[in-house]
Amino acid sequence: MKLAGSIALFHYWNRLRDGRSAPKRTEIEPADIKKLLADTFILEKDTRGEAVFRLAGTRLCAAYGRELKGFSFPSLWRPKDQQLISRLLDSVFHKHSVVLIAYEAISRTGRSVPFELLALPLEGGPESLRCLGVAAPAHRPFWLGADPIGDAVIDALRTVDPNAKKTAPPERPAIGAPELAPIELDAASTLAGYGRARRIRHLLVLDGGRDEE
Repeated sequence: MKLAGSIALFHYWNRLRDGRSAPKRTEIEPADIKKLLADTFILEKDTRGEAVFRLAGTRLCAAYGRELKGFSFPSLWRPKDQQLISRLLDSVFHKHSVVLIAYEAISRTGRSVPFELLALPLEGGPESLRCLGVAAPAHRPFWLGADPIGDAVIDALRTVDPNAKKTAPPERPAIGAPELAPIELDAASTLAGYGRARRIRHLLVLDGGRDEE
């Protein structure tokens, strides 16, 4: 996560869940995230099993030039990406995964601005699948809100399973520390044309002198 809004919402969600896979949707207090509300959204599954906007912030709606409530979330993306987006949201709804998407939002006139979208699961039971999220631009160009976004190109995405257990890396065998004092080598270790050699740590030091003229 790179944007302040994504980071702030994630930390809020993480505090609420308190070790659980997801907080309950009734635990979300809009007053606690009032500075983020204009860019936040809540998704739910409709009777067809499709993710739709239950709520959407005013700034997010303005960026897309429409009221997003009731609108299909996957339809905001290119047709070739819609199935992928649906699968990602299914992992949020059913597996309580966290999804982060970096994408290029493209306006109807061809202007573009990078966006970051974070989707976080909410616990509401199998009959009330919900998802809390935030979507915001990396910067706000003058045209955003006047020239509606009409397309989106995925740059990168990441899915995190909060229930996955981390496997500890295997322990490495202990490595003895090298001696600090120089160790004299025997005569057989002396190289022709040079003086005696000494080993300091991993270096071989050769005693030499000035060439005679």
